[in-house]
Amino acid sequence: MGLFTRRQHDGPVAPTAAPNGHGHARTNQRRGHHDPYTMTTRPTFGQWLKVTWLDILTMAAMGAIGLGVYMAKPAPTRSFAVTFSDGEVVYPQFAYPMRKEIIPIFAAALLAALVPIFVFLVCQIRIRSFWDFNNATIGLLYSLITAAVFQVFIKWLIGGLRPHFLTVCQPDLSLANNSPGYVGAGYNAKGFKEIYYTREVCTGNIDEINDSLESMPSGHTTAAFAGFVYLSLYLNAKLKVFSNYHPAMWKLIVTYAPILGACLIGGALTIDEFHNWYDILAGAVIGTIMAFSAYRMVYASIWDWRYNHIPLNRSAPMPFGGEAELGGATFTNRVGWGASGAGFPFTKEHGFGHDGVVGNHTANNGTHGTGYTRKPVGSGAAAAPGTFRGDNMV
Repeated sequence: MGLFTRRQHDGPVAPTAAPNGHGHARTNQRRGHHDPYTMTTRPTFGQWLKVTWLDILTMAAMGAIGLGVYMAKPAPTRSFAVTFSDGEVVYPQFAYPMRKEIIPIFAAALLAALVPIFVFLVCQIRIRSFWDFNNATIGLLYSLITAAVFQVFIKWLIGGLRPHFLTVCQPDLSLANNSPGYVGAGYNAKGFKEIYYTREVCTGNIDEINDSLESMPSGHTTAAFAGFVYLSLYLNAKLKVFSNYHPAMWKLIVTYAPILGACLIGGALTIDEFHNWYDILAGAVIGTIMAFSAYRMVYASIWDWRYNHIPLNRSAPMPFGGEAELGGATFTNRVGWGASGAGFPFTKEHGFGHDGVVGNHTANNGTHGTGYTRKPVGSGAAAAPGTFRGDNMV
């Protein structure tokens, strides 16, 4: 299959060796460093594994740690109010009925992983780069796994009450016991008016009680935003939505569709009453931060439209301002994007003069490039009375 094979040369090839003082080829053999490789061709499985094995091992270790923490019992002994002396529930927001989840956690995680990967594959119809698909997928896994481990630690060590906590707990206040050796010893029937208790008074299913004590942050929302925000960044870069030309509206819609999906997954948790609004907000923040961090690790930029589509090489630095491997790795082909990548996108047709200079000006007012010429604001004939020249504007 030629899906991951570029049909044209796409930028310079990463150097594979440098001569030493004796005329012999010298490669980087220092421990912890990768041998140079080119991103313009598809590697063998062995070559790919050689540069990726440490990430695979790290992901497996983090996954195991996250699963272990997820299975652990809640760490804190949390106090909660049940009823006033007249039987009125103190906090009705924790007394909702337990309902069936609209989107189970495994479904949210699968959607956050499989939908982006499917889009990455579709984009390869035009991009045709193994390394672009590799970087996109590896970065997605960075985002999802790191976000998941981050949020399960917070759930375990901090947590919080789910909206259906009291329904699951089924409290029996006669079980309150402050004798030494009990989990809630010293904290039952305490606080103002002695209305606060611990899980010692719960009579419900132990697993459901443990789960209802770990509400914050929302795992559904964390996974959704980690995956779909990452996908949105990828689509913006490959479609050049915010770049140097006026794109079609459908590109804006496609770019923000993943954000809508993430919001819907998080919002559904307020309908089935599995999370409080602040649990969802916390999960969204964690997922978004991890998505931005992971994308920048594998691509040359997040917002800079000149570079944000270029996957980074593990063994060679990105030549900002010069020719780059896979410089043309975009899905769109408008205004010259994705044409060949040689010297791309630092060309006159993309608003650059010689040496990557924007327009026809240089930083040191030296020689001019050959990019777009610009007419100074307020230039020309003398301004008519009541009008303003550019040099008079604040």
